[in-house]
Amino acid sequence: MFLDQVRILVHAGDGGDGAATFRREAHVPRGGPDGGDGGRGGSIALRVDPGQTTLREYRDHRHFKAGSGGRGTGSKRHGKAGQDLSLAIPPGTAVYDVATGALLADLVSVEQVTEVARGGRGGLGNVHFTTAIHRAPKHAQKGEPGEERWLRLELRLLADVGLVGLPNAGKSTLLAALTAATPKIADYPFTTLEPNLGVLDLGLEDGRRPTIADVPGLIEGASTGLGLGHAFLRHVERTRVLVHVVDGSSRDPEWDHQVIRDELAAHDPALLERPLLVAFNKIDLPAAAAAWPAFQQARERDGLAVVAVAAARGDGLAELRAALAAMLPSAAELGTPPEPAGVVVHTIAGVDDGFSVDLEPDGAFRVSGRRIERIASQTDFENEESAERFQHDLARLGIEAELRRRRVASGDTVRIGRVELEWDRQPWEAD
Repeated sequence: MFLDQVRILVHAGDGGDGAATFRREAHVPRGGPDGGDGGRGGSIALRVDPGQTTLREYRDHRHFKAGSGGRGTGSKRHGKAGQDLSLAIPPGTAVYDVATGALLADLVSVEQVTEVARGGRGGLGNVHFTTAIHRAPKHAQKGEPGEERWLRLELRLLADVGLVGLPNAGKSTLLAALTAATPKIADYPFTTLEPNLGVLDLGLEDGRRPTIADVPGLIEGASTGLGLGHAFLRHVERTRVLVHVVDGSSRDPEWDHQVIRDELAAHDPALLERPLLVAFNKIDLPAAAAAWPAFQQARERDGLAVVAVAAARGDGLAELRAALAAMLPSAAELGTPPEPAGVVVHTIAGVDDGFSVDLEPDGAFRVSGRRIERIASQTDFENEESAERFQHDLARLGIEAELRRRRVASGDTVRIGRVELEWDRQPWEAD
């Protein structure tokens, strides 16, 4: 089964908690703090694997979680780092954030890697919070939660040559005649339900071995979602050369030709600007032979290269290979992806003190901001000293004043990230 679009959930590992411990040694009755830091959580990355051609590995398994960091312990021993997770994807995969629709990465190069979920930082042990005044802090940070997000993976085949055309135009037959591929072939529309790939034999000694893809048949309106072919239009976006296969024995080959050009232009006008070869197929049939002279003259007026072939019988294939050889780049350039460097969009946002306060439908106050959400996630509210530090952070960042301005009252719910708190008059609020 060819699978070219999936959604997966990635959850990076949580950071380990820091330790709040103290030295306990003979003859040292008042040992100082020695709590170690928690280990960082494992991150999740996507890695291009040239051995993969579809996303079928993610058909049934769609939830992925990296390892969490270990807890810190006494004697300043740090927790173990969580295991990172690397997911293999085929070349030509674009990665989108489902929540925002933003493009995170477009991966085409062999062994290209991009991080898609960052592991949480380990919490600091109490040894970090010693001051000249406070010599025995009981406060230690909890580990930071790892990033979690839904991703949409969208594959666009990396083929040098793309075959396009209406259903039953003979694309699969032509692919089989030009390569060693064995696509399903039958005399009815929509025989091809998924793209087929093959390696093209140009019959030359220059070392070029371009790949060729047979894209399922398009119909009028495909670019707006009609028919089967609309789901595969993306697969012609990266091709170097397009071969438009026209059924010369159809009722109106000229109309067939224009339909596909209109659909390509509607999907992406740039597709009509790349090298394009028209293959007038089934020239061995009387209807096609009669229509060929007028069709050839029209293409020459358009400035398009056109070759008459009979894919099923092998007629004209030598001319077709020669025309493709003239359009394709050198062997050295064919060795690189059609798009030489994947576009990787780095979206690591800095942490600042900005925040916002909003009222949610149930009357709770939602405080949003990267810094305060991080502080809240790393606070152990069961620890009185840690809770007090958090209250000081609310005041220091101006959040307490803003909540009071918004008329927060004792008993109201305040949500910060994944933390939900009940606003208490003491000591947060005063008249």
